[in-house]
Amino acid sequence: MPETGRKHAGVTSRRDFLATGALGALGASLPGQPALCAEKTPIPRGKAEHVIMLWLGGGASQIDTWDPKRRGDPKKKVAGSAYNSIPTAIDGAGVCEHLHRSAPLLDRAVLLRSVHHEVIDEHAAAVNRMHTGRPTSGTVVYPSMGSVVAHKLGKPAEAIPPYVLMGYPNLTRGPGFLGAKHGFIYLTDTETGPAGLRRNPSISTLRQGRREALLGRLRKSYLERRRGDAAVRDYSDAGIAGLRLAGPEFMGAFALDKEPASLRESYGSEFGQRCLLARRLVERGVRFIEVAHNLNFINGTGWDTHNEGQRNQHILIRELDKAFSTLITDLEKRSMLEKTLILISTEFGRPPGFDGRGGRGHQSKTFSLVLAGGGLKSGQVVGQSDELGRKILTEPISIPDLFATVYNAVGIDPASDLYAGDRPVPLTDQGKPLGKLFA
Repeated sequence: MPETGRKHAGVTSRRDFLATGALGALGASLPGQPALCAEKTPIPRGKAEHVIMLWLGGGASQIDTWDPKRRGDPKKKVAGSAYNSIPTAIDGAGVCEHLHRSAPLLDRAVLLRSVHHEVIDEHAAAVNRMHTGRPTSGTVVYPSMGSVVAHKLGKPAEAIPPYVLMGYPNLTRGPGFLGAKHGFIYLTDTETGPAGLRRNPSISTLRQGRREALLGRLRKSYLERRRGDAAVRDYSDAGIAGLRLAGPEFMGAFALDKEPASLRESYGSEFGQRCLLARRLVERGVRFIEVAHNLNFINGTGWDTHNEGQRNQHILIRELDKAFSTLITDLEKRSMLEKTLILISTEFGRPPGFDGRGGRGHQSKTFSLVLAGGGLKSGQVVGQSDELGRKILTEPISIPDLFATVYNAVGIDPASDLYAGDRPVPLTDQGKPLGKLFA
């Protein structure tokens, strides 16, 4: 019979025998010498239970925030940071002067200064990269980080969603092949909550009950006609879950007026209020919350600081500083910081040079993110960039490594699989957690 390539149980090929023998020889220690293939100490799994992602859409400049360099001058086209650097609670690490509230709290955080990927010019592709951990695919719709965390950690309770998005929905933030039941609940209004979950005051409880009963009968009839259709079943389950969310257990989180006025003031404007809501959602057990910054484009361009957008970038940085610093202290006072991982993320960074109108272009080969809380070994910097933040000098952090680190922090095995139907799909694209962040 021709060779099929299938290995029979109990049969060892000559190639396998030689390979095993070679590995054994390398692994054996010579007198006074360590084993060449000694097994690495396994990275301990984290114990965080929640993730809050603060999303800086547009591409935040690393040298104007978390990795400042020498001062530049846009008028003279001298490359460099737009602001002065100030010291932080991390020895030897400075940040932008507009992050003065966060600076003394960074012993609770980790500065990742060597993040990189290959997408440069296309925002949508870079946003997809930073939400799914994968390049855009024409054949597979990969799930977002939020959907993976929701899928792996599960619902905290029937009336609480595992994944909430405070921003505008799109496919990149969705469940991909995991299906609708692992998708997000989204909202843009912190006072009223998700659209459609709050009953219109003109509809009585009795009338609402009758409507739900009719909907239930229609749903049952349709499902009976479409038996075996997993997509229809998932969509139906998502609708049923939505009705459960309309109760006070979840909707009570949106009563921000119950918080002290001084705390609300400390969080700041609309972005800060969304961060406060994120804390209230964590208290109710929500697993993953994405909070989009600058939905109102308060500086005119958002973090996409081409041309004149650079001029008012400090407004964004100050707003981020106020909300982030208050979120850290608020979680800490409630003994929630160790169980909550905060990730400040963006699609890419910015080069040190200025364009013709004083702004900056795109740069993905070196940029910075921040992790805080989550039980990590904090108060450190991972990675070093060159004198102008153009190139990575030490400890490059790939996007798969970033995702593996976040998953490991919340107790998810980064080496595990997801399933697209019956087909196993690795959780990350060969990512490895940053071992130095786990004690």
